[in-house]
Amino acid sequence: MTTDLLRQEISTAATTIVVKVGTRVLTGDDGKLNEQQIADLAEQVHQVIASGRKVALVSSGAVGSGMGRLGLKTRPTDLAHLQAVAAVGQSLLVEAYERSLWNYGHHAAQVLLTAEDLDHRMRYLNARNTILTLMELGAVPIINENDTVSVEELQTTFGDNDRLAAIVTNLIQAPLLVLLSDVDGLYTAHPSDPGSQCIRTVDHVDDSIREMVRDRAGQLSRGGMASKIQAARLVTAAGENVIIASGRTPHVLPKIIAGEMVGTLFLAQGQSLAARKRWIGLSVQPRGHLVLDAGARAAVEHSGRSLLAAGVVDAVGKFAKGDVVALRDQQGVEFARGLTNYCADDVRRIKGLKTHEIATTLGHCPYDEVVHRDNMVVTS
Repeated sequence: MTTDLLRQEISTAATTIVVKVGTRVLTGDDGKLNEQQIADLAEQVHQVIASGRKVALVSSGAVGSGMGRLGLKTRPTDLAHLQAVAAVGQSLLVEAYERSLWNYGHHAAQVLLTAEDLDHRMRYLNARNTILTLMELGAVPIINENDTVSVEELQTTFGDNDRLAAIVTNLIQAPLLVLLSDVDGLYTAHPSDPGSQCIRTVDHVDDSIREMVRDRAGQLSRGGMASKIQAARLVTAAGENVIIASGRTPHVLPKIIAGEMVGTLFLAQGQSLAARKRWIGLSVQPRGHLVLDAGARAAVEHSGRSLLAAGVVDAVGKFAKGDVVALRDQQGVEFARGLTNYCADDVRRIKGLKTHEIATTLGHCPYDEVVHRDNMVVTS
C-alpha cells in the first residue's frame, strides 16, 4: 500500500496515540470475546510503543465479553442487567489484555472513568496525571467507562466509547486518535451500497460529511459512524488529527504509523488548544446555557469579546458561579462554551442590563463580564 507525505508528517508528530477499539472488532457474532483479536491488537500496540510512541487504549467489549461469559444470547436492555454484565465482562477483558501484552513486556492498567470524573477540574487533572504516569512507566492504560456506576438517566455517561476516546485524546493532548471499527473508514454511502467509496481525507466536518453517515444498529455496539464523526469533530476542533480505520485490517496500527493510506484521515482544525481550553470547551458537560442576541454572538464568535449582560436574552438551567455553560443564539444553535461568573438566578436578573446597572440590581457588581474571554472557547 502506498504511503502519503501528509500522513507521514502526522504520524511522526504523534508521539502519543489514543487507540479506540470497538465491540464488533473484539467480539464474534455470538457476543463472546475473540481472544485472538486481543492478541493481534496487543502485538500491534507493542510495535507502536517500540517505535518510540506512547499508547492509551480505549476499549469497548465489556458488555459483549460479559454476555459471552454468562452465556447470554442477547444484550440486556435494562440498566441493572447492563451494569451487572459489564462488571463481569470488564475483568475478562482486562485479563485478556494483560495476558497478551505481557508477552511483549507490557502491563495492562485498567482505568475506569465516569463523565463526572471529567466534569470536575481536580478529578480531570488527576485522571490526566494518572494516564500520563502509567504510560511513562511503560504500562498500557486500558480505558473504559465505568458502566457499573454510570447512569444514563442522570446524564452521567459519555454516550459511547467514541466520545470517551475523543475526551481522553483531549485530556492527555494526544496528537492522534485512531478509531478502529469494523469498516474501512467513512464511505460516500453505506459500505454495502454499489458504487460507495471510502473517503481518504476529510478537511472539515460539515453537514455534507454528516449526510454521508449511514448507520445500521448492531446487536452489541452502542456506537456507529455517526458517533465517530462526532468524536472526530471534538478532536479536530482541539487541533489534533483522527483516523477511522478497520480493526480487522492486518497490522493496521503499524500501517498507520508508517503513513500508509489506511482508513479516513480527519485533519486538525487550526492550532492545538491548551489543556484548560479543552476542558472548558470540549470535555465538560454544560450545566445550562445562555441565550444571546445576534450582536452578542457576533462579538463573541468573530471579534474575540467577552460576554456582557447586555447581550444575554435568557439563562436556561440551574448552574452556579464557575460552572461551564453553553452559549447559544436565539435559534438554539450552540457556538461557544465558558465559565460563568454568575449563577443562573443572577443572570436572569441582570440579563439585558448595561454593566453599570448590575450593582443597582444585585447590590454589587463582582464582575463586568458574565463570561470572560479568557474562560471561553468558541465551538462552532
